[in-house]
Amino acid sequence: MKIKNPVSPLGWRAKIGVITPTENTVTEPEFNAMAPSGVTVHFTRMPIHFHPEEDNFRSLMDDLEVRLIELRNCAVDTVAYNCTVGSMACPADLLIGKLEEASGVPAVSTAGSILAALKTLGILRIALATPYSQATNEHEKTFLSSHGIKVVAMVGMDFKETGTALGRRFGAVSPKAIYDHAISVDCPEAQAILISCANFGSAQVVAALESKLKKPVITSNIVTLWAGLRAVDINEPIQGFGCLLSEN
Repeated sequence: MKIKNPVSPLGWRAKIGVITPTENTVTEPEFNAMAPSGVTVHFTRMPIHFHPEEDNFRSLMDDLEVRLIELRNCAVDTVAYNCTVGSMACPADLLIGKLEEASGVPAVSTAGSILAALKTLGILRIALATPYSQATNEHEKTFLSSHGIKVVAMVGMDFKETGTALGRRFGAVSPKAIYDHAISVDCPEAQAILISCANFGSAQVVAALESKLKKPVITSNIVTLWAGLRAVDINEPIQGFGCLLSEN
């Protein structure tokens, strides 16, 4: 048997630590498919805090502390809070401050990574495709609008499940259904498509969408991995998952 790299250990370039919701089954395979050689990804899980402001963010900070100690103990080089809705519900300075203080390494969040990716791409107007309810989409639209991003069209999915079962349902949507969902929300006013939700298996359809729509397509997981890699100065092109990773 030929050993691929007999000298360097796994994660020799970087180890990325990720906090993801308990029911998420999509981020791990997507990150592992996209991560470049020499980069390993290490996960821990916690419940989503939909309204962390109700106790002045105390429960969220306490939950993060436990998970960040876990990631610090495996000596990750950067950490990511990989929950789109959850990261939009907490002030960025408070969230990133906690992630970095408790882990001792640079940190990113999905919400912040979306904003950074759109800025890098020069995008101010998007179409938003999600598996969420209309109410959650409106919350996300408000967040994006508050940061100068105009949502010119958006579409969600009308699932009957609630709670953890709803999160699992997001992860069960097929790539073909996600592709069609994204196509349905595109419009001439949109400079790009954002497919939002870390537990929505969309990374594998991004290249095909960009080929058809002739505009950038980003997803929650693509932007979070992209930002995490940039946090540890890894900038090499990654092919097969759209222009953000291949050109930026």
